[in-house]
Amino acid sequence: MSEIYQMAGHLIRRLQQISVSVFTDRMRAAGHDLTPVQFAALSAIQANPELDQVTLAGLIAYDPVTLSGVIDRLQKKGLVSRAVSPRDRRARVIALTPKGEKLLAACQPLVWELQDDILSGLSEDERGKFLALLEKATSGANAQSRAPLRPRDAG
Repeated sequence: MSEIYQMAGHLIRRLQQISVSVFTDRMRAAGHDLTPVQFAALSAIQANPELDQVTLAGLIAYDPVTLSGVIDRLQKKGLVSRAVSPRDRRARVIALTPKGEKLLAACQPLVWELQDDILSGLSEDERGKFLALLEKATSGANAQSRAPLRPRDAG
C-alpha cells in the first residue's frame, strides 16, 4: 500500500483534494458560494467576451457536457447570462452579469491569497520551481486528457 505514496497520480489527486478544500473553506469564510470550476469559468468569461460554451470548456480544460451544468448553476445564481450567438444561431454566448462581475472582483484577491496555502509545505523558491514543472508536465500530457486545454488562439 505504501507504494502509492510515491506515485504521481496519487500525489496529484491528494493535492487536488487539498486545493479544493482550501478554496471551499476560504470562499465559505468570505460568504461566497463558489466552486473552483465556477471561478475558472467566470474568470475565462471575463477575459473572453462573447464566449460560447465549447470554447469556454477548452479554455478551462473541462468537458463541455459537464460544463453545461456548471453554466446552468451560474445562470441560476444570476452570475452569467446566455444569448444566441450573432455568428452562429445554434450556439449560445455566455457573459458575466453585473452580479457576476462583482463576485469575481471580490473573489480574485482571495483566490490569489489561498495559492500559498495550497503549497504551504514549499518555500517560495520551491513553489516557483514546482509550478514551472507542473505546467511543463500538464502541457506535455495535454493531448492525453479527456478534456484538453485548448487556448482560444488554437482555434
